[in-house]
Amino acid sequence: MPPVLPPILYQSSHVVILDKPAGLPVHTGPGGGPSVEDCFPLLSRRKDGPWLAHRLDADTSGCLAIALRKQPLLAMQQAFASKTARKTYWAVVEGGPQTPTGRIDLPLLKTSTRAGWSMQVADAGAPSATTWRVLGRSATTSWLELELETGRTHQARVHCAAMGWPIVGDALYGHPHPAGLHLLARSLSLPVDAGLSVTAPPRLAMHPALHACGWT
Repeated sequence: MPPVLPPILYQSSHVVILDKPAGLPVHTGPGGGPSVEDCFPLLSRRKDGPWLAHRLDADTSGCLAIALRKQPLLAMQQAFASKTARKTYWAVVEGGPQTPTGRIDLPLLKTSTRAGWSMQVADAGAPSATTWRVLGRSATTSWLELELETGRTHQARVHCAAMGWPIVGDALYGHPHPAGLHLLARSLSLPVDAGLSVTAPPRLAMHPALHACGWT
């Protein structure tokens, strides 16, 4: 089957921001199957590029930046490294924090077993910090806005689980859910193209949980 381009949230001659669907990996895995990289020929016919400026977990939906030129790629990579780029996430979690805002500062380490790999909280891990704000609540869940001060693999998922409120649908660090992982890369602000800010809508399968927490 030919690749299907995900919805475009922003496009210029330098940068494209896609609304990546949940379940679509950014790279082609060893087992094959479609990926975001399969769509690159639909975005540019240049011999070099495009390039992913950052990554999202396969099960996370939302804003994903792709550079169409080498200069904006380097600019975006520098922005992520210097924290002048801003990424915010929406998550629906089981239970939830008792206070309206807070910060999680727990180092994360990649560990491997025969069953596969995962990220774990460990003193020997890389420094990792996430700030959170409660946007709404239901009787059993909370709707959080998360800002990742660092960009570790699975950071939002592991930090929320370590606090005792795993993200709804996180089969690796919490519990599976028929509607999948309730994690959205909600917004992305970058100092390129004279400054851009893009927002992604929640995927349809997240709507019931968000509505229960007060989202309209």
